Amino acid sequence: MKAKILIIDDEENIRFTFESFLSDEGYDVKTASNYHEAINSIGTSDFDLIFADIILEGKTGIDILKKVKEKKLACPVVMITGAPNIETSLDALRLGAFDYILKPVRQETLLHVTEKALQHKVLVDEKERYRSNLEAIFSSVKDAIVTVDKELIVLEVNEATKGMCNLSRNAIGKPFASFPKYCNEECLHALEKTIQTKQPVEIYRLECKHELRPHQVVNVTTYPLLYNKSIFAGAVLVIRDETHLVDLERDMKERQQLHNIVGKSDKMQTIYSLIENLSDVQTTVLITGESGTGKELVAEALHYKGGRDKKPFVRVNCSALSENLLESELFGHVKGAFTGAVSNRVGRFEKANGGTIFLDEIGDITPRTQLQLLRVLQEREFEKVGDSTPIKVDVRVIAATNQNLKEKIERGEFRKDLYYRLKVVEITLPPLRDRREDIPLLVNFFLNKFNKKLNKEITGISSDVQKIFMEYQWPGNVRELEHIIEHAFVLCHQDTITVNHLPPDLKEFLGQKISFLGDMKVDEPKAILQALKKTSWNKVMAAHLLGMSRRTIYRKIHNYKIKMRDS
Repeated sequence: MKAKILIIDDEENIRFTFESFLSDEGYDVKTASNYHEAINSIGTSDFDLIFADIILEGKTGIDILKKVKEKKLACPVVMITGAPNIETSLDALRLGAFDYILKPVRQETLLHVTEKALQHKVLVDEKERYRSNLEAIFSSVKDAIVTVDKELIVLEVNEATKGMCNLSRNAIGKPFASFPKYCNEECLHALEKTIQTKQPVEIYRLECKHELRPHQVVNVTTYPLLYNKSIFAGAVLVIRDETHLVDLERDMKERQQLHNIVGKSDKMQTIYSLIENLSDVQTTVLITGESGTGKELVAEALHYKGGRDKKPFVRVNCSALSENLLESELFGHVKGAFTGAVSNRVGRFEKANGGTIFLDEIGDITPRTQLQLLRVLQEREFEKVGDSTPIKVDVRVIAATNQNLKEKIERGEFRKDLYYRLKVVEITLPPLRDRREDIPLLVNFFLNKFNKKLNKEITGISSDVQKIFMEYQWPGNVRELEHIIEHAFVLCHQDTITVNHLPPDLKEFLGQKISFLGDMKVDEPKAILQALKKTSWNKVMAAHLLGMSRRTIYRKIHNYKIKMRDS
């Protein structure tokens, strides 16, 4: 869905420039020339980002900002100013502006600020959704509440205080100061301040440093305790546990593993978020990506992270069976349905009832099977081979393919209606070469896995092996990395995997690179030309082969006047 952006400026050329730059990037842009137009727009539409000029006719951008805050809108506001004034800019930031930019605005600056502001908006929205969900789920669970008198003697505690602060009702009648020995005593200081000033005290995101719960993060608020006729009697301490929310925020930024999927790159963070969002809904999902990228692991995560985790997860490799066998596997058959059908057989869809069926290599099924599968997706029922009795099932369907189904549709090899039934939501897995920062994590994961499997104690890989792993193109993706490490485990009888333990393909890759590097000492232009020919004139791959950066090889091609050819 396009992000909606509002531009507020009384200069037509500024509005036109902003709108052109942002529309070219795919954003949904609306403009307003004055305060009143802006307020009308804000009142009738939800915006993801607002740019407001500091100086408007009769009003200011600060007025816009105040209105946004008054309406409690979550969209960030970025100020536009032609004459930078430190006080005005600081006022805007103090009042909650996300940022400010100076006129004349460069396209690069505008797009950079836009991207950062929209990323902030996504995080704010995500946090709000998590907060709302948590409050709904735990609506019956009270915050920890403690009341004390003016001498800080405990008057009352609730049940939640036991788990959060290790304070039970045995604390009643005793000084509060005698109990916070497990933490950093910030709650005690807040109570003391409230009793001294008769004013509330708030502490946001306090790390308790609690010995029993060392990673606990809470919001703390103390209020004056008032009896009838507003007689001041002490203070009330309210503690809300925010630990789970903080953990979710941290996970969003750099989660390193989900279920059996490993990776911390931005692309994998997006995959993790999609899996979390899809795990508890019954939407059909199509997983695409090259062979070896982990499509089955994503399907497993979708199943085991959701509400169907206690029900069956049934796998079907659609490319491994002929049309007739696949039909029998999917839907089952009755005795006598065909030669060799000596008894009734329960199909995979029936076995998966209540759970999930994973249809791998869905692009390989025949037109007849495509039609049968389309009916199951539409009607949630099927017939066994040799029987006309419909069988209803409650099954979530997850499909996967390494093929381009759109191209197969154009060639008439795959049904368009089935494609759109399967592709309600698509998860596209990146190849390993596009997320190289995940390779060290994957290596450690497989080291641990094979140490347990093969009863070895290999602690790591050599720096030469690490360099090869980071530069190799990985046509087989994560599966190839796993197999290479398993191969090395079989040959390795020490604590570190070295180049000698790698399979021939990797050694050949290293040999090619060394050969090129050796040639460079004698004739660098010739070595670069050889690398380009070896990689079908792919500059990026040639740079990897030569052990240089992409920028360096571009510069050398230009300096040596090497003529490029079409691949």
